[in-house]
Amino acid sequence: MKKLVIIPAYNESGNIVNTIRDIKENAPEFDYIVINDCSKDNTEEVCRQNGINYVSLPVNLGIGGAVQTGYLYAYKMGYDVAVQFDGDGQHSAKYLEQMASMLENGEADMVIGSRFIAKEGFQSSFMRRMGIRYFTNLIRFLTGKKITDPTSGMRMINRKLISVFAFEYPKDYPEPESIVTILTDKFVAKEIPVLMNERTEGVSSISPKKSIYYMIKVTIAILIARLG
Repeated sequence: MKKLVIIPAYNESGNIVNTIRDIKENAPEFDYIVINDCSKDNTEEVCRQNGINYVSLPVNLGIGGAVQTGYLYAYKMGYDVAVQFDGDGQHSAKYLEQMASMLENGEADMVIGSRFIAKEGFQSSFMRRMGIRYFTNLIRFLTGKKITDPTSGMRMINRKLISVFAFEYPKDYPEPESIVTILTDKFVAKEIPVLMNERTEGVSSISPKKSIYYMIKVTIAILIARLG
């Protein structure tokens, strides 16, 4: 199987080298591509100086557009598996082989790394956990499926979903919406317990002020996706 790690990166110059090192050491069978989403810091320079595989977008597309760029790359290059993997150091590559095995065995179309199954490692802030719980309940109400970590950015998909997401993918805060979409279309999503790390450098793209917008926007998008 050809396996690709997609790393959306916006202002991740302080974390990207360690992220790539983790992949090379703990998931050596995976290729990787950094999608530099028009960073304002020197992320591109750090990638170039360290021989990191990257694509720099000419304009900022946001997380959805950056990840979709990676899926389009995976589709055109014939990858069987693609995994979204944050560039901020929060994810650990040691789980990638287990996730790939589940896809290869046909257990799921999407495998999500959840920090809330074992409830170990960095659990995020209280307010964000409340938001995640809200989306867990909303998704279960709409689809009958419990996803404990619907905002997790550590998600691996098979070739069938690559061919879908390469051409149609939510542009803004895509994780919960895309889960509802695939469950509605009868694809199978499963979770595995993972430990996540706290960000050591940089800042999250979701500020406290953006959280309310996030909740409203994603809720509307999820309802539209379910009705569609």
